[in-house]
Amino acid sequence: NTQALTAVGGKYGGLTMTVSTMQLGVCTLYAMLLWIVRINPIKIFGLQLPEKMALPKITFSDVLATLPVGFCSAAAHSAGVFCLGADPLFGQIVKAGEPVMSAGVNTVFYGKAPSKAKFVCLLFIVAGVAFASLKKGADGAYALKFDERALLFGMIGNTFAAFKGSENKKLMETKGIKDRFAGVANQFAVTEVLAFLISLPVMFATEGAKFGEFIKLMKSSRDLQIGLAVSGMSFYIYNELATMTIKATGAVTSSVANTAKRVVVMVYMAAVTGKVLTEEQKIGAAVAIGFVLVYSVIDDVVKAVSGGGAKAADKKTK
Repeated sequence: NTQALTAVGGKYGGLTMTVSTMQLGVCTLYAMLLWIVRINPIKIFGLQLPEKMALPKITFSDVLATLPVGFCSAAAHSAGVFCLGADPLFGQIVKAGEPVMSAGVNTVFYGKAPSKAKFVCLLFIVAGVAFASLKKGADGAYALKFDERALLFGMIGNTFAAFKGSENKKLMETKGIKDRFAGVANQFAVTEVLAFLISLPVMFATEGAKFGEFIKLMKSSRDLQIGLAVSGMSFYIYNELATMTIKATGAVTSSVANTAKRVVVMVYMAAVTGKVLTEEQKIGAAVAIGFVLVYSVIDDVVKAVSGGGAKAADKKTK
């Protein structure tokens, strides 16, 4: 992602939306390839044999019902590209705060407020991101210093990611739609195709005047060609693997893996970009990412503890 954006002039090059859309274009081409060959190799990453991929048998009504998920996916992806393009390291810290926006969206729009235990975790996540935004001055006093672009688009991306999760859950509750999609892989592929088609008019409306420049760069820049292809494929494969992980292992294991991923990505980005995390960013990121993990499992832990206490009380009564 960073390589592709750097090749088009960076965050002020005026082609960020184009890069984001073309990444989804790569996803769309890959999805179509899977439908042509009717084989999905994704399980190879889990040291399993590839599986057959049947064509979805969805209706036009199903496509319309999937549009909200596709729109949210497009918005979340594009905002994420803008966020990480502005500041890859701080952007990862902001994106780690996704549960905060998820809790807000689910409370306001879907009537599903987080538990008290999760609410406490949210306070620490916010505190971690806030502390990571501080920088100590020469006089020893702290002041807010961060990339506003990364923060703004990171929050926008988190918001649409939250909507996407809730809308996807609603979609899957539609009678018979799971059978018509014929698998999670197809549902994800259709969503990415829709995200690409939705992003195209936005790209031309905002950066259409520079599309000719982008085409010239695509023909001449090896960095852009490789960066676009690898980032697009990585986005598709990672998200499909994440979906399969949740289905195969459950939300808790997936949350642990996702937390570890953020740490690995931040260390890797620091090595690639040569930008070292400040002490405030290290502490803030550790607090935010740590409590994201706690947020993911706290309800199960509280339930297990309270359940154990109730069983012990029953034994004493007997």
